[in-house]
Amino acid sequence: MKTILSTTKSKVIVVLVLILIVWVGYTFWQAYQTKPERFQGQVEAQQYLISSKVAGRIDQVLVKKGDKVTSGQMIFTILSPEIEAKLEQAKAGQAAAGAMSAQAEKGARNQEIAAAKDQWNKAKAASNLMEKTFKRVDNLYQDGVVAEQKRDEAMTQWQAARYTERAAYQMYQMAQEGARVETKLAAKEKERMAAGAVAEVEAYAADTKISSWHDGEVSDILLHSGELAPQGFPVVTIVDMQDAWAIFHVREDSLKAFKQGVEFNVSIPALGTDVYRFKVSHVSVMGDFATWRTTDANQGFDMRTFEVDARPVKPIKDLRVGMSVLLESDAQ
Repeated sequence: MKTILSTTKSKVIVVLVLILIVWVGYTFWQAYQTKPERFQGQVEAQQYLISSKVAGRIDQVLVKKGDKVTSGQMIFTILSPEIEAKLEQAKAGQAAAGAMSAQAEKGARNQEIAAAKDQWNKAKAASNLMEKTFKRVDNLYQDGVVAEQKRDEAMTQWQAARYTERAAYQMYQMAQEGARVETKLAAKEKERMAAGAVAEVEAYAADTKISSWHDGEVSDILLHSGELAPQGFPVVTIVDMQDAWAIFHVREDSLKAFKQGVEFNVSIPALGTDVYRFKVSHVSVMGDFATWRTTDANQGFDMRTFEVDARPVKPIKDLRVGMSVLLESDAQ
């Protein structure tokens, strides 16, 4: 009986020793296995800064944080009396340029043409009179009654009258023909220039009512009603969660697993335990600051850090900017 108990006890001890040996061996084996590396990323999304190229005072902000906006929806308005005054000035300049162009096209008025014709007739009558006077004086000179000086004076007066007649005739013709082609073209171009000035100010005036160019969600409002908005300063920020991606910072010795186009599974703790598929879309080196990490102090070899962008293969519901994204190196 004692022999049987001793044998049983020996067997139990042997089994326990074998179990202990197996457990110790498995523990050592596990300790020397390569553990999967975990990478933590963060969700980012495309942001749009809604601003105006016109400086002024914010009149109304028509959205609130969290509002869904669509392309073409009014976001905010700016009050700018200066632009309204400039628009009035530009329109007045356009009207003046148009009137000058119309005047150049129509030419002289009928009264101006008639006055020019009367001046020509007057000069012609004076020229005829001076011609007759010269002929009389010339006859008297031929008879020896008057001196040659009188004859020369009469001839000079006749020639001057003829020049005056020609000048009056040219003025009459100019009045009939109207403005020169070059003058008309210059007036027309000035009118176009004035119209361009009006269009420019109208464009600025239209930019006092700012609409969104994109669909998205209002993430921030930087200025409110009554505050001054500098030119180009963002007033409202919109984020488009349909254009979202995850950013990972990967050391270059692990970069081989993140080639462009590679897909992998990730988990997003904020969304529960589901697994999501992401695809690498872009890889770029980060700046020199804080991206070097020593791997071997003796050899002096440092690793750089790269920024890896990965986009979800399918849209993810309830995804938000800033959520953590976890990736195990064996989750390919």
